[in-house]
Amino acid sequence: MKKISAMLLSLCLLLCGCASPEPPRSEGLLIVCSDFPAYDFAREIAGEKAELCLLIKPGTEVHSYEPTPRDVVRMESSDLFICNGGESEAWLETLSSGCMNTVRMMDCVETLTEEEKEGMYIRGEDGEEEELDEHVWTSPQNAVLISEEICARLCEIDPGNAELYTANLRAFTAELRELDAELHRVIDNAPHRTLIFADRFPMRYFTREYGLDYFAAFPGCSSESEASAKTVAFLIDRVREEGLSAVLYMEFSNEKLANVICEDTGCSKLPFYSVHNLTAEQFEAGMGYLDLMRINLESLKEALY
Repeated sequence: MKKISAMLLSLCLLLCGCASPEPPRSEGLLIVCSDFPAYDFAREIAGEKAELCLLIKPGTEVHSYEPTPRDVVRMESSDLFICNGGESEAWLETLSSGCMNTVRMMDCVETLTEEEKEGMYIRGEDGEEEELDEHVWTSPQNAVLISEEICARLCEIDPGNAELYTANLRAFTAELRELDAELHRVIDNAPHRTLIFADRFPMRYFTREYGLDYFAAFPGCSSESEASAKTVAFLIDRVREEGLSAVLYMEFSNEKLANVICEDTGCSKLPFYSVHNLTAEQFEAGMGYLDLMRINLESLKEALY
């Protein structure tokens, strides 16, 4: 299916080519972003000096996205294209990336492989090739590194506004470091060090950053939504053995597994955001990475205490 999609996209590119009409744009820079973390970091740094285009729209599933011919024209006519990289964006291989000024967020940080933790429900054969965990932005420290690279690239493209971009970076990274300090204060003083995710687990960079252990129903990019009875029982036992008062569920979750665990153990369920995307309502309200991570901070105050 991926090969067919890639062939169709390549055909669209041949038909569209450079003669395709470019959508109207402002006089400033055009920054095209594949996902919301890239968009939000660019928004913080570029401010009013750029027009931003978000390809994966709020409220939609990130992993099933395929670019339209219009998206391709937009990317290739941009002054800067910011993407995540990795298997979930394999469609990038079909683009004429040689003519695009691109920042790949996964290239800005040290990457980790996905873990198969005890108790996870994983369909398929053991011993499959390890995959990189692509959710690199979930660590605030990584968010700083990514933002620094975006700023450096903007300063190269538009040196006349370099001072503004640098000032915006300083302000944004100061907030990220303040968030990091708050997270450390809550986590370092907590009586518990284990989190239970009744859901996918896209937070490996986060838990490693803060020295947390975890158990989860599925790996980070799993397409599964129904856990086995064995996995459900395992997570219920972990909640009881750890003496935890809450389990976590990720954004866009159906919350079914969290409800089952809560009914059996009497614990509560709390939201946790990987910030891979947000709802249309949150987007319209101007919410960003910092807002969603502060919701995570509040959830940790209950889940670890």
